[in-house]
Amino acid sequence: MNESALNIQGVTKKYEGHLAVDDISFEVEKGVLFGLLGPNGAGKTSTIRMITGITLPDEGKIFLNGKRVDGSLTAGIGYLPEERGLYKKMTVGDHLMYLIRLRGFSTKEGKKMVDEWAERFEIRGWWKKKIEELSKGMQQKIQFVAAVMHNPDLLILDEPFTGLDPVNSNLIRDEIKRLSSEGKGIILSTHRMEQVEELCEKIVLINHGKIVLRGRLNEIKESYWDNEYLLGLDQEPGNLEFGGMEVREKTAKGHWKIKVREGVNTRDILSAVLKSGVELHHFEKSLPSLNDIFIKITGKSINEEQ
Repeated sequence: MNESALNIQGVTKKYEGHLAVDDISFEVEKGVLFGLLGPNGAGKTSTIRMITGITLPDEGKIFLNGKRVDGSLTAGIGYLPEERGLYKKMTVGDHLMYLIRLRGFSTKEGKKMVDEWAERFEIRGWWKKKIEELSKGMQQKIQFVAAVMHNPDLLILDEPFTGLDPVNSNLIRDEIKRLSSEGKGIILSTHRMEQVEELCEKIVLINHGKIVLRGRLNEIKESYWDNEYLLGLDQEPGNLEFGGMEVREKTAKGHWKIKVREGVNTRDILSAVLKSGVELHHFEKSLPSLNDIFIKITGKSINEEQ
């Protein structure tokens, strides 16, 4: 069992009669990438604001490294917001130094931290450029550095890949994995389910302020598995007589999703395929995507529920 970086206990938040967060509880462990998921308006941002101490819960408690968050304890948190919060007229170097000094570090300490990240992200050449002169992707890299350069215990990343090209997306992804492997608590907040499936080990899914799904990602997917497989053949499976399977859909050229009926052994399916003379080039278990699971729970895609 990993040590807890963040513990949320029975937290509720209302805004002018609107119940934004409804009695939620979850734990983020150190060294375990954690997904905070949900559509826009689900309560993710309200939850993040309470974690960072910007607002306080109406009910419940939040603990960071065992200390209760009371509106003043923010030093151990790094936050990358979805909306960029950089001062456009400042240069990159001045901006990063300004932010690290706000964290309470001396100029000498701050310069060392900023230099290390400037080297790691290859942004030394941007030092004297104004923020407004940078592309959206470059600004996102600067904002990521600003969130992590003070070595926080808990890192909250809200849509961290916005505006990034594939090369820089891979750079940020590798840094997230590295920081997690070093024992940081990391929350990835997004409605992009594919990013969570790639990175996260545990998740909480929020809808209308309530937690509707939680746990280890692999266990959740297994629990919602509907006896489906991906079958790769050199012809349409509908032309074959396999009484133990039902063709669900074509997923790609030469690949079909099938459902194996209850009581039928997959070995029988494979044996029937091979006896038919059809060339089999792919066969694997087809677990549901997180979006598929969200649809089963709510009746809508996560991108519809806005």
